[in-house]
Amino acid sequence: MSVIVNLEKCQGCEECLSSCPFDAIIMKEGKAFINEYCQSCMACISVCPEGAIIEIESEKTGGAETGAYKGVWVFAEQRGGKVASVAYELLGIGRTLADDRNTDLSAILFGASDAAAQELIRWGADKVYIGKHEILESFNDEPYAQLLSALIKEHNPEIVLAGATPIGRSFLPRVAARLRTGLTADCTSLAIEKETGNLLQVRPAFGGNIMATILCRHTRPQMATVRPRVMKRGQYNAERSGEIREVRTEGLASRTKVLETVKEVSDITVNLQEADIIVSGGRGLGDPKGFKLIEELAELFGGAVGSSRAAVDSGWIPYRHQVGQTGKTVCPKIYIACGISGAVQHLVGMQSSDIIIAINKNPEAPIFNVATYGIVGDLHEIVPLLIKRIKEMKGQ
Repeated sequence: MSVIVNLEKCQGCEECLSSCPFDAIIMKEGKAFINEYCQSCMACISVCPEGAIIEIESEKTGGAETGAYKGVWVFAEQRGGKVASVAYELLGIGRTLADDRNTDLSAILFGASDAAAQELIRWGADKVYIGKHEILESFNDEPYAQLLSALIKEHNPEIVLAGATPIGRSFLPRVAARLRTGLTADCTSLAIEKETGNLLQVRPAFGGNIMATILCRHTRPQMATVRPRVMKRGQYNAERSGEIREVRTEGLASRTKVLETVKEVSDITVNLQEADIIVSGGRGLGDPKGFKLIEELAELFGGAVGSSRAAVDSGWIPYRHQVGQTGKTVCPKIYIACGISGAVQHLVGMQSSDIIIAINKNPEAPIFNVATYGIVGDLHEIVPLLIKRIKEMKGQ
C-alpha cells in the first residue's frame, strides 16, 4: 500500500508536515506532495482535516501474479575465469530455499568456461545458464545488467541472489530497477515464510543496532545481495549432474570498455576473509601495544589478525583488519575474540564462524552469547599463558 495527495481537496494547511517521521511531505505552490522518502506508515492520513491524503494499492510487477514466478537463481560472479567463493556460499543457502519452495536451483555464470559451470552443479545447482561473449569476460555493469534482466524476464525466477561484493553491489541494483522490483542489500540471513512463501530477508539496520526483516510482498523476483563469508557452503558431490544452458548473447553492447584490470598488491600475508583461524583484538587491549600479543598468537596459529571497530577508530590498527558490519565478514574455522565486548555490528561479521572463543573480563559481555567457549578473565594474563603453552607444544 502507498499514499497519495488528492490535490483538488488539499487546502495547503500544512497539518500533515509535522506528522511525517520521514520528512516525505513537501509543499509546492500551496499543495502537499509525497516524495520518494515515503515509507507508507500512514501517519499523515488521520491528521489531514480535508481527507486529501488517501491510501492506494501498490503497483504489482508487470501486472503478473506472483505465483507465475518459480525457481531460485544465484548469480555466480567470476574473476579471470575463476568463480568467486561467494558463489558457492550462495548455492548453499540457495539449495535450502529451493528445497523449501520445492523448486529448482539455477546458477547464472557470465564469461567463464563449461568446466566452471560444471563445478557449480557439483556444489548444488540443478541448472547453469552460461553466457559466453568477450564483452562478459571482464565485469562491466551495462552488459551484465542487460543480459541478466533479459534472462529474468524470459524465465521468471521467484528469487534472485548475488554476493554483496563490489560486483554485486554495482550491477544488481540496475537489474532491480529495470524489473521494477525490490532489492535488499547486505543480507545476513535468508529464509522462507511458510504461510506465504515470501523470502524473509534479514539485514542490519540503523547502524547495526537492529536486525530488520524485509519482505517483498507484491513484486517478483525477490532480489537480495548476501555478504561474503556469512552463509555456509552446501555439500559438494563430484558425481552430481545437471543441465548447462548456453544463453543467447547477440546484441550485447556497452558504452564503456574495460581496458585493464589491475590487481591490488597488499603486504598482508594472510587474507582475513580466507583465513581458517583469526585472532581479533578490541578495546579491552587497552592500547595499540596490546596488538603485539594478538599478532604473536595469530602467527603461532598461522592465522590472521582481526579487530573490532573500536580498535580501528582509536587508531590502534589499520581498517583492513576490521571485522563487522562496516568491515569484513569472516567465517573461519576458529575465531578468537580478545577484549571484544560483542556489539551487534561486530557479531554480524563473525558469528557464522565454526568455533568462537571469547576472552573478556566482563562476564555479561554480549560476545559470550555467541561464543562456543568463553574465558572470563584478563586477556593480558590469559593470552601470554596461551602463547607459552602453544610454544611448549611446538617445542619452541
